[in-house]
Formats: sequence, C-alpha cells, structure tokens
Amino acid sequence: MTTSPSTEDSGTPPARAAAIHTRERIIDEALRLFAERGYAATSVAEIEAASGLSPGAGGLYRHFKSKYEVLSAAINEHAARTSGQVAGSLAELNAMETSADLEERLSHLCRAGLAKVREESELTRIFFRDLSQFPELVAVVRRGLLQPMFDAIVTWFRAQPEYRSADVDWQAVSAVLGGAVVQYRLFQETVGESLGHTEKERFVAAWVRLAVGLLPTPAAVHS
Repeated sequence: MTTSPSTEDSGTPPARAAAIHTRERIIDEALRLFAERGYAATSVAEIEAASGLSPGAGGLYRHFKSKYEVLSAAINEHAARTSGQVAGSLAELNAMETSADLEERLSHLCRAGLAKVREESELTRIFFRDLSQFPELVAVVRRGLLQPMFDAIVTWFRAQPEYRSADVDWQAVSAVLGGAVVQYRLFQETVGESLGHTEKERFVAAWVRLAVGLLPTPAAVHS
C-alpha cells in the first residue's frame, strides 16, 4: 500500500487532502489490477472504477497524465520508501547483536527479507511480467528496491563480530542468500505453493544453516 504522512493534523486544506487520498487510492488499485491482470489488459476505466471514480469519466487524468504515469509513480514511490525501511530494519537487527545468538539474528535477517518481498508481491509480479517493455522502470526497481536489499545483507554480515575474520565475497554471498529469499516468495506468488514444497520455517532454518557455514574455521581465525 502507498503511504504518506497524515494530513488530518498537518494543516492541509480539505480539498488538497482529498486529492492526495484519491491519488493514493488510484495507485493502490492500479497496482493491484496490474498484478492480477497485467498492465496491458487493465484499462483506465477499470482503474477509475476500482478507485471509486466514475469509470470512463476521466477522473484519473486529474491526477495522472496516463496509465503509464500511474505505474511509474507507484514504482518510484515504492522505491523511495524502501530505503527508509531497509535502514530501519538494519537498525533493529543491529540492536539484537548483544541480546541474541548468531542463529537467532540470522533468522531475523531472513524473515525481514521474506516480509519485504511479500510486501512488494504485487510489484514483483508486475516486474517479472510487464516491465521488460519499460527499461527505465526496471532500472528504478533494480536501484531502489532490489539493490538496497542485497546491500543490506552485505552491510549486516560485515557488521557481525562472528564474521569479521571470514574470507568471504560478501557481494556474491548476498546474491545467493538474497536471491534465495526473492525466489522463494516469487515462486509462491506465481505458482501458488512453496518452492520444493518447503514451508517457511524449514526454508528459514536451511537459510540460517547455510549462513552459519560461512563462519571462519578455528584454523583460519588463528592463522
């Protein structure tokens, strides 16, 4: 869902607040329809009807120039929000360092990634089905949504004391571990069942076990 600061107590004029809410509703409903039916198969009139506007009356065009601009706005706003979410998740995970063992911290990292990908499930479906025709929007998703998640994995591992002496290509590791999280949720969204019939708790446990395997061996630590 698209979110914005509350306008109730901000002094925003009622007409302006109503316009903001309508714009958000258009984005939310358009994203849902694009994910369900596909971008090309969704008409402006259908978006208007789903948003509570009179279908075919042109209400969408009071807020956006075109259907494409709605899609672009949705993707850019999701990307902008992600940077703040990733920073907040990292701060929360880092706060666990002294109060939780490594496996618990790894479990929280994996679950945070799964939650984020699930939150972006509609956008993920659109990305893989429709965005090849819009390379400029693919770039926004890559830079604003996917790369921050992979960078967060690198940042987190490098900050953990247990991994500081590990001789590991963390960028490559983030591609493997982060890619597994994305693929797990993507498979659920597109196929309707868990990858390899592996339910979430088993997936998290296996993910943690792989990450623990990256710990430096005692010989490596003392060499």
